[in-house]
Amino acid sequence: MSMETTGAVRNETRSGTGEFGQVSIAWALVSDVGLLRETNEDAALVAPGMILVADGMGGHDCGELASEAALMALSATAISGINRTRDSVVELLNEAQQQIERIDTESSRHAGTTITGALLADNDGVPHWLVLNIGDSRTYRFAAGRLEQVTVDHSQVQELVDAGYLTAEQARVDPRRNVITRALGAGMEQEADFFTFPVAVGDRILVCSDGLTGELADIVIAQILAEYADPTQAATTLVAAALEAGGRDNVTVAIADVTAVPELVEPPVR
Repeated sequence: MSMETTGAVRNETRSGTGEFGQVSIAWALVSDVGLLRETNEDAALVAPGMILVADGMGGHDCGELASEAALMALSATAISGINRTRDSVVELLNEAQQQIERIDTESSRHAGTTITGALLADNDGVPHWLVLNIGDSRTYRFAAGRLEQVTVDHSQVQELVDAGYLTAEQARVDPRRNVITRALGAGMEQEADFFTFPVAVGDRILVCSDGLTGELADIVIAQILAEYADPTQAATTLVAAALEAGGRDNVTVAIADVTAVPELVEPPVR
């Protein structure tokens, strides 16, 4: 049995368990509009072997349409059984880009969205995570009590961090933090970054919009992930903490816990 494909989650909580091949996963999604925004342009999706978050932009319903288009395009790998490879994902992202470019907006702003998440892929019989990213939503891995940011933000402040002009903590509160340098749509560069690593029991994959990371430092996120073993409790607590810290943006959190993998896969030494 595979995980049941879910629709995009907005302002609600969903959770469940499922399998992809012999990999068993417990998952949870929580999304909240936040305390200042009128609409929720974030969307999240769990489908067989994938966990994704998209943060739309463009105003009113345009951002919602853009984030939905990105998730639905990538869900094709679950529906049609497409072999998940970097090239196949790039093709689906190109299709999403074309759909987003056709979205009509009421202003001069173009619709667009970030997209990030993890897909389970087969690598010579060994299950791996294939992580993708465009924009400043993030994918993390939490394992053995350690939080690792897998993706790298495509943002102006990240470029300043890389150049040594800002620290990571300064970047989190810098007024330029919402200026991104890549997106699907929005008339921007759409090239995705990809990362891959073996699946291991005990891994917790966290995928989130910047509504979480803009409010909570990584050390706080790690503390909450360590405190709550249940993915629903962890996701709910993370969103609640982001709201308590200000909730200035839509907040979306998706968590996938690996509970079983084939015996031939040994957890990597950490």
